[in-house]
Amino acid sequence: MNAAAVRSIFLLCLICLGALLSGCERQSPEPGEEVVYRLKWLYNINTAGDLYGLEHGVFTAHNLKVAVKPGGPERDAIREVELGRAQFGVASADQVIRALAKGAPIVVIAQLFQGNPLQWIYRGGNADYAGPDDLRGKTVGITYGGNDETIMRSLLAKYSIPPSEVNLFSVRYDYTPFYSGEVDLWPIYRNAEGIVIGEKMARAGEKTSFFVPDLLDVRFVANSLITTRKMVEEHPDLVQSFRSALLTAWQEALAPANTEKTIALVHAYDQNTPQEIIAKQLAATRELMLPENGRFGQIDVAAWQQTERIMLEQGVIEAPVHVDKVLLLDGR
Repeated sequence: MNAAAVRSIFLLCLICLGALLSGCERQSPEPGEEVVYRLKWLYNINTAGDLYGLEHGVFTAHNLKVAVKPGGPERDAIREVELGRAQFGVASADQVIRALAKGAPIVVIAQLFQGNPLQWIYRGGNADYAGPDDLRGKTVGITYGGNDETIMRSLLAKYSIPPSEVNLFSVRYDYTPFYSGEVDLWPIYRNAEGIVIGEKMARAGEKTSFFVPDLLDVRFVANSLITTRKMVEEHPDLVQSFRSALLTAWQEALAPANTEKTIALVHAYDQNTPQEIIAKQLAATRELMLPENGRFGQIDVAAWQQTERIMLEQGVIEAPVHVDKVLLLDGR
């Protein structure tokens, strides 16, 4: 075989390889093709609406074939959406803003949580931590490098509380320091482990309550629905259909009339959590996701802007990303 022939075969192989790689990262689904929806975390109460849409025919009713895939530490929904391995995903505002700072072409088409479930649990009644000044002299758990550290440091700065007046304690998955009283306030997700810990404390005869940054005007947006700008521009009907289907599924999952059905569904996917705990988690989730005024899924632009401002002030991002430019109200 002469040199010219060898070069031709080599170039052909490169072209085929390029086509193969391009196909692996294609994000535009063909008509009737399955749409991939990547969640932020594993199946639990925070995926109730997503699972409801899958198992109770809501996606099918919108003429959609959807694969609902769990997330986790090895599955970054934003990255998978960006690479075209998923068409839609779930991400919190801080994840979106970090990705925008790196140039990711993602957009937000719905905000699922209207209140942030990331709060702090503590012993006692509601009056114990009525205001930020009550944090002075207390031991407050934070996850260094996590959202809760960013939120707490922003809250301290907002109310002119020197960090030296609060003992910040590095938390892990072991709740023993809280149970033993070594830590006064422990960061939790109100509608998930907040229920589990609260129940355990109640069985021990202790009351618990929650320190809520949202009530102190430190609003950090939680889970939202994302896609790429390319998807919105090239497949607007698909984006609108998926958004509508997902919001419908969540509303049905949260509806009081469907409580038993939703509890059974979540338990089928999360069998380690007893149904009586899931029932209380569902009630807490309903409060966080359904606004008293306004529409379910609405995007709180001011809260997103504040989240960006907090991250900028805390040095999490180096420059503004103008997050309001990627918030597509009503998915458009």
